[in-house]
Amino acid sequence: MSAQNRTPPAFQEYAAAMMSRIEYRVLTLPQRGLLYSMRLECWVNNFLPESPEMLARVLGYDPKEVAAELPYVMPFFACKNGRITSPELDDYRAYLDHVRERKSQGGKRGADVTNSAKTQKRRGSSAVPPSNPSGMSSGMPPGHPRVLSTVQPSTAQPRNEVLGDRYTEVVGTGWKGFSDFTQDPEQEVEQ
Repeated sequence: MSAQNRTPPAFQEYAAAMMSRIEYRVLTLPQRGLLYSMRLECWVNNFLPESPEMLARVLGYDPKEVAAELPYVMPFFACKNGRITSPELDDYRAYLDHVRERKSQGGKRGADVTNSAKTQKRRGSSAVPPSNPSGMSSGMPPGHPRVLSTVQPSTAQPRNEVLGDRYTEVVGTGWKGFSDFTQDPEQEVEQ
């Protein structure tokens, strides 16, 4: 199975978004545990069995406890065709799939532009591929590459020679007694 077909390993959840919900705030500790066990299971397996007995077996909990607490956590889930699902997590999974598809399409478009430029170069074409394949305006006239910086380091004098005597004042001796900053000062040999 390729990496593109793997399910997302995690879902993002803001604690305040869950904790601010009245449905969550009124749950007891065992109910909150059941809720999150079910959410995690729905993320990994997409659904759970609707039957409290089967649900308890899947989750590894006591069937009587699950049956007693299940009605309190069901506002967070949906039931259809004997399956419990989490609409919130299903929507988030769909969103991640959409983002992954858009990234894939963008990568393919970028590869097409790159390969087109290479093909034109091999053919000896003097045609210049568009510098902005996205079609978005960069504020530059067409055909002009964007220059990030015109500042170049000087090769005339190394930095320490420019400072002269101040070099050791600025850089060299500010840490008297320490020859290596990674050493423990307690074990440093006096110089």
